Amino acid sequence: MEAGAFIKGMIIGFSIAAPVGPIGVLCIQRTIAYGRISGLLTGLGAATADGIYGAVAAFGLTIISGFLIGQQFWFKLVGGVFLLYLGIKTFLSRPAEKVAAQKHKGLMSDYFSTVFLALTSPATILCFIAVFAGLGLGSVNKDMLSALLMATGVIVGSASWWLILSGGVNSFRTKFNPSSLRLVNNISGGIIVIFALLAFASLLH
Repeated sequence: MEAGAFIKGMIIGFSIAAPVGPIGVLCIQRTIAYGRISGLLTGLGAATADGIYGAVAAFGLTIISGFLIGQQFWFKLVGGVFLLYLGIKTFLSRPAEKVAAQKHKGLMSDYFSTVFLALTSPATILCFIAVFAGLGLGSVNKDMLSALLMATGVIVGSASWWLILSGGVNSFRTKFNPSSLRLVNNISGGIIVIFALLAFASLLH
C-alpha cells in the first residue's frame, strides 16, 4: 500500500509538471543562459510547490484548499504581475556571458522565485484536487503514512521531469551564440508575458 502510494504520487507529480507552461519556459531559458544547475533549481522550485499542493490534496486539508480556491482572484493577480515582471526582464536580458553573470542573482533566487511563482497559481491546487478525486485518492488522509509517501512521490515525480528537461536543454547549450541567445531571451520573455496576460484575462471571468 505504501509503495503504491509513493508510485502513484510520482506519476501524478511527473504528469502535472510535464506540460510546458511559463515555468517550463523559464527553466529552458535559465538553463541556456546560466547552466544546468540554474535550470534544475528553477524546476525544483516548482517541484516544491507541487509537493505542498500535493500534500494538501493527499491529506485532505479542505480548509486550506478551500481558502486557496476562495482567494483565486488575488493569487491570479499577484501571479500575473510576477509573470509580467519575469517576462519583461527575460525579454530585455542581454545574452553576453559577462553581462549574464553580473545580472544573475544566484541559484537560490532561481529556486525561491519559482516557488513563489508556482504557489501563486491556483490552477495547481485545483489540478491536484481534481486528479486526486478522479483517482479516488481523497481518502488517503485516513492513512497518514500513505498520504506522506504520496506527497513525497509528487515531489520526486515533478523533480524527475525538471531533471530531464534541464539536462536535455543543457546538452545543446554550447551551440548557442550571442545572437541566438538574444532570440531565446526574446521568445521566452514574450511567451511568459503572454501567460501573464492570460492570467489577467482570466480575472475578468
